[in-house]
Amino acid sequence: MSSDELKLLVGLGNPGAEYHKTRHNVGFMVLEEIAKKNNCIFRESKKLFGTTCTYGTGLEKTRLLMPKTYMNESGKSVRSARDWFNFENHQLIVLLDDMDLPLGKIRVRSKGSSGGHNGLKSIINHLGTAEFKRLKIGIGPPSDEQKERKSKTVSHVLGRFSKEEFLVVNFIIEEIINCIESIKSNNWEKITTRINSYKPDNL
Repeated sequence: MSSDELKLLVGLGNPGAEYHKTRHNVGFMVLEEIAKKNNCIFRESKKLFGTTCTYGTGLEKTRLLMPKTYMNESGKSVRSARDWFNFENHQLIVLLDDMDLPLGKIRVRSKGSSGGHNGLKSIINHLGTAEFKRLKIGIGPPSDEQKERKSKTVSHVLGRFSKEEFLVVNFIIEEIINCIESIKSNNWEKITTRINSYKPDNL
């Protein structure tokens, strides 16, 4: 794997059983599936303020990081991991939930603002730049009405997917993993096009 390719996958979420598999933790959910598929066991790292595991060997080694700082301090963990492993910003991808995207949609961006996402905002602040790849996973809004949406945001993102929604999420996670696995044989633009145009078969 060249120095320009993926070295660190960061999934965003909140630590603790009460947040397990909530909408805000969908980034964690993706990393947990990648780890399971690669027989990779997460271990706590106090110096990185999170849990990490590594799969692959040699130059094709990829690290997974789940910050344990709570969402609004995620950047502390990401910055620590980047500095400790001596990675460049373009060698990481951050996976996070996005309320502005409908459930079933995923989007990749190589840079951009936080869009109001506290985890993304923290990473931008700690890295000192908004130029890093992020993969946004749609969880949909709690309401189409702005006033109601604002009042229900917290309960929505900290709520769990319904059984029907979870089926869609599983399709999305599978597609994300397939795309990540193909990064080594495809350029980033091709991966971006594939992800941004993806639609689950059951939608």
